Amino acid sequence: MKQFLNFINGEFVATGKTFDKRTPVDNRVIGQVHEAGQPEVDAAVAAAHAAMKGEWGRLGVVRRTELLHAVADEINRRFDEFLAVELADTGKPHSLASHIDIPRGAANFKVFADIVKNVPTESFTMTTPDGGTAVSYALRSPLGVVAVVCPWNLPLLLMTWKVGPALACGNAVIVKPSEETPATATLLAEVMNHVGIPKGVYQVLHGFGPGSAGEFLTRHPGVDGITFTGETRTGEAIMAAAARGVRPVSFELGGKNAGIVFADADFDQAVAGITRSAFENCGQVCLGTERIYVQRPIFEQFVQALKARAEALLIGPPEQPGVGLGPLISAEHKQKVMGYYALAKAEGATVVTGGGEPAMPAALAEGHWVQPTIWTGLPESARVIREEIFGPCCHIAPFDTEEEAVALANATDYGLATTVWTTDLGTAHRMASAIEVGLCWINSWFLRDLRTAFGGAKASGIGREGGVHSLEFYTELRNVMIKL
Repeated sequence: MKQFLNFINGEFVATGKTFDKRTPVDNRVIGQVHEAGQPEVDAAVAAAHAAMKGEWGRLGVVRRTELLHAVADEINRRFDEFLAVELADTGKPHSLASHIDIPRGAANFKVFADIVKNVPTESFTMTTPDGGTAVSYALRSPLGVVAVVCPWNLPLLLMTWKVGPALACGNAVIVKPSEETPATATLLAEVMNHVGIPKGVYQVLHGFGPGSAGEFLTRHPGVDGITFTGETRTGEAIMAAAARGVRPVSFELGGKNAGIVFADADFDQAVAGITRSAFENCGQVCLGTERIYVQRPIFEQFVQALKARAEALLIGPPEQPGVGLGPLISAEHKQKVMGYYALAKAEGATVVTGGGEPAMPAALAEGHWVQPTIWTGLPESARVIREEIFGPCCHIAPFDTEEEAVALANATDYGLATTVWTTDLGTAHRMASAIEVGLCWINSWFLRDLRTAFGGAKASGIGREGGVHSLEFYTELRNVMIKL
């Protein structure tokens, strides 16, 4: 039985309290996770501060970036091993994890190392009141000990998206991976030791949120900042904890994203793009579209085309060739999604396709499988249109005018992302400006340049990550004024 241990001060640490790690494919127990308590959190925070005051704090940016390049190279050298444990944790299709999760997880270290190595700071010369001269310049200093609280949908990618820039800026990190996906964060600890990252710089604490490692870590006064990706309700609890000590937070939270398809769009490309945005990773993508608005002249045609695409998705385990849809992450999450499937029917939805559980072979019957589902006919006040479901489902509604599409897209507490499909350049620019989100894709979805800003508006987050924008959280900008 695989043991997922905590990683504290360069050592793997067992505890007296464990919980089962089950694979979502068939619900088998595949490991035991050692839950961290307050003593382990205290030890990790102390080790992180010691690292900041010791060897890691004395390293120059050139040596730091060399080490991070070595981390990326070692992840790629052990690519198959990272891929195997990620698939066991999540059950996602092999094609998805091998093309996105693991390569991007490694790339995050190199990209941010190079950004930090090359980013400039400001400098000014001014005349002083007495007629003399003064020169001022900026210094970036590390934020300190950063708690990294990670989600389960893209465990390695979203964790390294934070750990990469944090370490590049000279911080020490304490990672609290989701209890559902402990494997890649733990495996990365082996990489850190192998390439020579000093003790206490990268640490991993396993456990849950309230009354466990998550709460103990985010409330710890020795943590200088907290970065979190996950649901908005958890973000609110972390923000309340961070208020004590006035510690900064960086959040990428929930979404109820809209996809908008105009009648002049390239129809086939729009259908293919919306298929990805609604169903990829079994709908467990914060950037996914659960609300789709299609201009009325092509509405019925689009509904039928998306229905055909959804029904063509092959549901199965990661290693099965051609699989397009894996299981949901857990029995608890399946119960939540199936609850919304039932709610949609109760609210009066027309079920275009899906709405239940697929028939799976006996060996997979205990897995967390659901059908890709499409609804129409609901009012905008319906809960399945208002609330984030995080499953392979969407509601499609018609619209007539550009102004109506904007109003529909913005009628939500969230503001993470949108995808707009049109061949009219003017429409594209107007929609990008009018929709209240952090990310707007035109004729694409999930197309990312890691140098650009990533984050949400409204209840979808605080702050931006990516490129130099990550430096705004992971460093403190200090002004130095010298009177000549």
